[in-house]
Amino acid sequence: MCCFFPLILRKIFSIIKKTDPTKSFFTEKVEKEFSLMKTFSRFGISSLLLVTILTWTLAACGGEDSTPKSSSSGTGVTVHLGYFPNLTHAAALVGLARKTYEQELGPNKLTTTIFNAGGDLVKVLLGGNIDIAFLGPDPAIYAYVQSKGSVHVLAGASSGGVLFVVQPDENINGPNDLHGKKIADPQKLNTQDVSLHHYLQQHGLKADDQGGDVQVIATSNANTVSLFKQHQIDGAWIPEPWASRLVAESKGKVLLDERTLWPDGKFVTTNIVVRTEFQKQHPDIVKAFLKAEVDTIQYINKNPAEAKNLANEYLASVLPGGKKLDQQIMDSAFDHLSVTYDPLAQTLYTFGDYAYSVGFLKEKPDLTGIYDLDPLNSVLSSQGLSPVTASK
Repeated sequence: MCCFFPLILRKIFSIIKKTDPTKSFFTEKVEKEFSLMKTFSRFGISSLLLVTILTWTLAACGGEDSTPKSSSSGTGVTVHLGYFPNLTHAAALVGLARKTYEQELGPNKLTTTIFNAGGDLVKVLLGGNIDIAFLGPDPAIYAYVQSKGSVHVLAGASSGGVLFVVQPDENINGPNDLHGKKIADPQKLNTQDVSLHHYLQQHGLKADDQGGDVQVIATSNANTVSLFKQHQIDGAWIPEPWASRLVAESKGKVLLDERTLWPDGKFVTTNIVVRTEFQKQHPDIVKAFLKAEVDTIQYINKNPAEAKNLANEYLASVLPGGKKLDQQIMDSAFDHLSVTYDPLAQTLYTFGDYAYSVGFLKEKPDLTGIYDLDPLNSVLSSQGLSPVTASK
């Protein structure tokens, strides 16, 4: 095996070079934009692929058995979970802080990876290195359509929690004041990016990437906070707690709470998605994970003060600096969102329409079959809770 090591390396780099998960899915312009996403994002998936294959190869050279996805003890399965350090992912943060997911998974091992936004996570998910993920609606749509059903939405996780915050001294009081302004969002093609582009479209405006004069800057949420403080941007369409940080730390003005754009003020911000192959191999693990999510959401809604503190402490433990957010920021952020396992399916379908209408997708996506809510409804039934639906 070792004598073929150089050939294996050459093959790996050939695969990485040729692989482009965006082809035949996004419009030609967006394919180019997507390929120019953050360099670390592109090489993140390549590195994971490389590390995985090198691990197998080196183990073979040493005559040792290496089985992917198995725990170190050999008594269970390693579940790879992806999420964002946002309060729209409170069900992840609180559940991890309370070790609810680990407890429900029993002998299986849970490992976690933090991502800035959906595009980064989707690449790793489709590469097979994430099994279950907390993910926004548009990246979930991209993953489902592009992979032709190898990813499914299992449940919702949050609704709302997204604000359009602008500089207090820029005289931005409505969409007509956005001409020539610089507006940040978390990442090209992510849900906030789709929402921002659609908002501009609805008001007769265009982003600079579509020939307009509103400059949309895709950057990490943490960097947006810095840019806003430095007056390098005029506003941001951004999730919590970053939105409330702009208000509290830089006196930002809330131009728009995205809930006001949706019927009853409800729209899905975060889903739970799973690789279909993983679900087929480990249905009991998936069901156990969903039970943990339902338990976590019920805990958050019944114990909001404790949940805020747990989320705050957990964020401090995983973000650079290790500093908890002021209580004012936490209270404001939680006031702007709700945690729910209801997938709010109609709003996901609408997000798909938005992505098509702003030119991010070549054709209107066929989302028939994107949901598999049977495992969740089984959990809900066992607890005497009402089922959820994927109907339009």
